[in-house]
Amino acid sequence: MLLLALDTATPAVTVALHDGTSVIASSSQVDARRHGELLLPAVDRVLAEAGLRLDAVTGVVVGVGPGPYTGLRVGLMTADTFGLALGVPVYGLCTLDGLAYAAEVEGPFVVATDARRKEVYWARYADPRTRVSEPAVDRPADLDLGGLPAVGAGALLYPDTFSDARAPEYVSAAALASLAAEKLAAGEELAAPRPLYLRRPDAQVPKNYKVVTPK
Repeated sequence: MLLLALDTATPAVTVALHDGTSVIASSSQVDARRHGELLLPAVDRVLAEAGLRLDAVTGVVVGVGPGPYTGLRVGLMTADTFGLALGVPVYGLCTLDGLAYAAEVEGPFVVATDARRKEVYWARYADPRTRVSEPAVDRPADLDLGGLPAVGAGALLYPDTFSDARAPEYVSAAALASLAAEKLAAGEELAAPRPLYLRRPDAQVPKNYKVVTPK
């Protein structure tokens, strides 16, 4: 097994390789405006670090969000392209699950990422591997979390709501790859690589839009 994992659902552009036993190479850069520029060089970098070629990959793992439309589609389209070119399966994992998997928290907690517009993408977890609520997008002030610990950039942004905010701030492809490898080894089915947007795109057709047709 050689899994190539990547995620662009947060400001982090993150890539990793997992050989079925452990992560053998990884790269993460935080730049919310350069997902498209940074992703492929990051893939090249982790392959070079591992001393492997792209055609050695046997599966691709991609974070499906929730996240902003523009950043999220960069990772998903790249993963789909690799899958088609290599003839290997592409697996989708919730980005929040990757953050949870890397969290060093005992007992119930929350994962929250920045959804902009003064909102967060979030979900509850019983432990780092078990999500107990569907991902949602809400204003932090509308959440009643009972003082649960929280991880993620969204938690760090709103200390009034997330009073016990902890690392990690952003998802790592290393965590996604490790989670995927664990699930596959246990015979679990992974989701299809379909985006989890939770919101409509910012771009909208203007009201009273008039279609101009040639005469």
